[in-house]
Amino acid sequence: MKVIGIQSQIRKNNFYSVVLLIAFPALLMAMVYAFLRFGVLQNEVDANTGFISLVPYILIATSIWFLIAWFFHSSIIQLATGSQPLDRKENKRVYNLLENLCIAQGIQMPKIYIVEDNSLNAFASGLNPKSFSISLSRGLITKLEDDELEAVLAHELTHIRNRDVRVLIISIIFVGIFSFIAEIAFRSLRFTSSVKSRNSKNMGVIILVAIVVSAFCYLISILMRFGISRSREYLADAGAAESTRNPIALARALRKIARDPYIEAIQSRDIAQLFIDNPKPSAHGFSWDNLFATHPPIDKRIEILENFTVTESPKFD
Repeated sequence: MKVIGIQSQIRKNNFYSVVLLIAFPALLMAMVYAFLRFGVLQNEVDANTGFISLVPYILIATSIWFLIAWFFHSSIIQLATGSQPLDRKENKRVYNLLENLCIAQGIQMPKIYIVEDNSLNAFASGLNPKSFSISLSRGLITKLEDDELEAVLAHELTHIRNRDVRVLIISIIFVGIFSFIAEIAFRSLRFTSSVKSRNSKNMGVIILVAIVVSAFCYLISILMRFGISRSREYLADAGAAESTRNPIALARALRKIARDPYIEAIQSRDIAQLFIDNPKPSAHGFSWDNLFATHPPIDKRIEILENFTVTESPKFD
């Protein structure tokens, strides 16, 4: 794999952000057209006419959804994770480590949050310098040595510098649209199946088509998200190794995190993909979870770090 510098990665992620902003509304419109053509109207001329009349409403609804998520994503993530601002007076160690990294890299210091859980994990979030933040679990702070914690912080800072966080949050916002639509369609089918009438049967067929179409678009949107590149974790690991000059510290931290990464308060897998490690129930062999994994195997990341030379760029598979 060709080595990618940080500026190249920033340009790529900015490009991906624009692509996602265009691709997801386009996919949503394709879903609406398929529903009209094969579910409701079943006539090409009527479907075309109906679709054209609905396009402005689709764009308006998508824009409202995105704007709400854009301005309130930090609050939504804090609510989903139960994270709270980390008190500086009682956690000078964390603030000192992060401040030193930010000064060395010449970047603005993000906010720091804590998730009250004894498991070990961390994630970065935010769409701009004012909203950038790093959240750490209580277990991570208490169970990592200083150099290990510094390496984790450097990893999350690299995600922020690379604009990885922005791409991921945008993708989470739009994947949520299709997940919401599929859930509504499924609930509607369950309701109509409990009502015995000819109209309910016809409506059931229409809703079934809606479920198939929305589920297909949901799958495509997930594949698009994963297609952004799993290499972002390798690059963030490399960025942390370069900035701390201590790749072994991050390797040790990842090994400790791998033993207990599950934070019980966080149920959403969409949010979990922001984590430094997003573990799956099935760690070995074939599974759908492994096929659609958002992170590369942590053992592979540790192996690369243990063979990493700070004067050279790592080689990725």
